[in-house]
Amino acid sequence: MSGSVQTAVIGVTGYAGAELARILLHHPRLKGKPPVFAGRLDEKAIERGGIPLGEIHPELIDSKGSGNLRQQQFSWDLLTDLDVQVLFLATPHEQSREWAPEALERGMRVIDLSGAWRLDEAANRAVYAFEDEGSARAAEIQQQAVYGMPELHRSEIRKAKLIANPGCYSTSVILPLRPLVTAGLLDLDHGIVADSKSGVSGAGKAPTAKTHFMSAADNLSAYAVFGHRHTGELLEQIGLDAEQIVFTPHLLPIPRGILSTIYVKFKQPQTRTQVLHTYRDFFAGSSMVRIHEHGLPQIQHVVRTSYCDIGIQLSHDGKRAVIVSCLDNLLKGASSQAVQNMNVMYGWDEAEGLE
Repeated sequence: MSGSVQTAVIGVTGYAGAELARILLHHPRLKGKPPVFAGRLDEKAIERGGIPLGEIHPELIDSKGSGNLRQQQFSWDLLTDLDVQVLFLATPHEQSREWAPEALERGMRVIDLSGAWRLDEAANRAVYAFEDEGSARAAEIQQQAVYGMPELHRSEIRKAKLIANPGCYSTSVILPLRPLVTAGLLDLDHGIVADSKSGVSGAGKAPTAKTHFMSAADNLSAYAVFGHRHTGELLEQIGLDAEQIVFTPHLLPIPRGILSTIYVKFKQPQTRTQVLHTYRDFFAGSSMVRIHEHGLPQIQHVVRTSYCDIGIQLSHDGKRAVIVSCLDNLLKGASSQAVQNMNVMYGWDEAEGLE
């Protein structure tokens, strides 16, 4: 396909919403069709005709007048009247559970950045405690949802009406592990350890005691051990049993970025050349994954980029490996991956607007 589409963003006030707005405003396919921004406004904001984008995110003010675009009061009539074709939901999980079905009924394609539709198995969804769990409507919508990782599900994404954008931690662990598991190289009975560390923006914009400067600065802490909601994504998308991986997230005292250090054992000794070949073969045509030929990636290599960087170091006997992957949690871990999915849906270059 070619041409342009009308997009809309619900949830532009958050960190991921800001990045999504920035990318869409400068996307070459969307020239002349800026995104519609909508949300729930208070009475004063409604009387003003909405909130200028420049008031919400001053960094988005530019010479083209982007800062004068307004977040308008959300209504389905607004989105319908403006002929919105792609709706990005940067909203809480429960809100996406409510709004995604309505958007689909109105003929919109939905790219949901929440965890509302990521998980196929009820046991994995239990961590979210969705109120509509088990309902016929939720089951029907879940069947339509495609896990939005183009490197794994490109052909399904092209036809999808509902994209469930992956979690940030999940992306940083699935991408380096899936090629090795698919190739049958890993000793899964030995187990995998995924030690992941994220900047505080991964917890969202609303402040908490844990993300407050006094708690996060000069500190490093583990959390949600054996209970993080992204674990189910790892199991389903890599193809693992719960006993085959231990995933532990940590909070880094930095604004953004994720580094995952993953420990694996091979069934048979491997060389670095062999493993790199496996990665290159799997990610052939995947422009948003960069394989490090030498050394290991670092967070500073990927912050404010749309890439996931992967590097590997093998033990001297070739039986074990340490894999390091890095990405920006607000971009490849959220907003740029959402736009990457839109590019795939419409047959555009996957990296368009992202490099």
